[in-house]
Amino acid sequence: MIEFNADLVVPIDPQRNIADVLADRARKTPDLPLFGIPDGDGWRDKTAREFEEEVTALAKGFVAAGVRPGDKVGFLARTTYEWSLVDFALFYAGAIMVPVYETSSPAQIQWILSDSGAASLMVESAERYERFAEVSDQLPLVATVWRMDEGALATLVEQGAGVDDAEIERRRRLANGSDIATIIYTSGSTGRPKGCVLTHSNFVDLAQNAGSAALREVVSQPGASTLMFITTAHVFARFMSIFYVHWGIKTGHEPNTKNLVKALGSFKPTVLLAVPRVFEKVYNSAAQKTESEGKGAIFRRAAKIGIEHARRVQEGEKVGVVLGLQFKLYDKLVFGKLRELMGGRVSYAVSGSAPLGPHLGYFFRGLGVKILEGYGLTETTAPASVNVPARIKVGTVGPALPGVGIRIADDGEIQVRGINVFREYWRNPEATEAAFDGDWFRTGDLGALDDDGYLRITGRKKEIIVTAGGKNVAPQILEDPIRANPIVGQVVVVGDKKPFISALVTLDPEMLPAWLATHGESSDLTLEQAVHSPAVHAEVQKAIDEANALVSRAESIRTFRILPTEWTEATGHLTPKLSIKRTEILRDFADDVEGIYSEPKDMTSTVAIG
Repeated sequence: MIEFNADLVVPIDPQRNIADVLADRARKTPDLPLFGIPDGDGWRDKTAREFEEEVTALAKGFVAAGVRPGDKVGFLARTTYEWSLVDFALFYAGAIMVPVYETSSPAQIQWILSDSGAASLMVESAERYERFAEVSDQLPLVATVWRMDEGALATLVEQGAGVDDAEIERRRRLANGSDIATIIYTSGSTGRPKGCVLTHSNFVDLAQNAGSAALREVVSQPGASTLMFITTAHVFARFMSIFYVHWGIKTGHEPNTKNLVKALGSFKPTVLLAVPRVFEKVYNSAAQKTESEGKGAIFRRAAKIGIEHARRVQEGEKVGVVLGLQFKLYDKLVFGKLRELMGGRVSYAVSGSAPLGPHLGYFFRGLGVKILEGYGLTETTAPASVNVPARIKVGTVGPALPGVGIRIADDGEIQVRGINVFREYWRNPEATEAAFDGDWFRTGDLGALDDDGYLRITGRKKEIIVTAGGKNVAPQILEDPIRANPIVGQVVVVGDKKPFISALVTLDPEMLPAWLATHGESSDLTLEQAVHSPAVHAEVQKAIDEANALVSRAESIRTFRILPTEWTEATGHLTPKLSIKRTEILRDFADDVEGIYSEPKDMTSTVAIG
């Protein structure tokens, strides 16, 4: 059993809570711009002092409305400035937020609010309120519902005008580090979501130690800023939102990813927080745009040069005069323009929730953006490990953060312990007991540690496919490179108890039209029509051939089927962090899987093997 433990950099203070994070920030740097608020085509600064004043005023409103210390308050909203405002106001009022994903179905809303025992709910919009209303009769404990679209925040501030500052000061100090800060429900890639009880110390100690060591270069940049666009209900963004306040990093919000390029251009962040699918989209969009302009060959050459240059720099190899000159040329012709699209100041990006892949990691490194890939779960308050800027190992998720231990069990499972590990599953002692081996949390993921303690993710225990011939296959190794292809939306590798490995593939409806237009096909083809396109089949086969080159013949994909549909959050096949719900997909597309193994070979696309 291999084990690495990272020492604390900042000692633990058991009395400190999340409200102290903001109070300290407002006291130390009251005039520091802490948030950027959309204002026409630009952004208006909100200082630390101004933010704390707004937080205090809203906290008074919660107190006046009857919210008691320890009360659970549900919150259903998109990623906006108001998310952080409500979050910290609840901390100042001594309450416990229970975030609900903005895309949650009525049944999921009902489960999260009822299981957590939420006594009230804040809702952003009429559309989200309607989903709650469908199940409100099953939620008798939810006595109060506030609607932001009807002016709830301003009304609460008005109602709380008579509450003394001393009462808010008393309440914000009530929680100790070991007390519950929030209950975040797992995104539900398998089974019914479980409520993860995260403490104040989980957030505070991890934020202090991560910024003092692994992410020191990121937080110490002059004028450091970030644009938040992934859902703040997820633990990844939730932790980073608190992390940014702690370290004084100015944060803007953009809830609509369709406006992301415009927002990046005006906000000009220095660091981004994203999931791998976002980086795939950026790369694929750039590739398709240059292809449509007749400059595809230049982009492909630039990408190849940039990736090789980044690889040599990282590995400490000699770059060479020719490669160095080529890189300078393409940096001016291609990479500089891409940097401008991201605002021109991005030098770091933190990536989590799924493996990024070496291709994208080296590409963005060549672009001048160091992607700090990390690893964690809801149960580990997001990051357990992250790559260090001074020593990035593309293809790994870095070493353990200070105060965190990582070990690989005999069966290959990654186990974690330390300051970031959650306290328990809410009202589920059986699941809690099963999740731990002593003080080590069983992640369910498979991985390996190198001699420097850098972690590499190799799969998930429950997703391992065992073919009829007894071969164990980790689908993730095949799926990640296939998904990086521009026209591939999602892919699920199948073959459990079957004679060979195959795959279900969906197309990306955003990328497909431009790709079709540059490959001799009509850009007006529907998904149903594109499924039968020989050019599309050849492109998907090319992606699968590239993935197969990474594994043995027994593990390789022999056939695939392209489906005339999308897998999205709305269809119930993706989680809010855009991970596939494998169980639901295998259930809903069982006939397609069986069809692969029962139809003649010419009815599916057969991939040439070795």
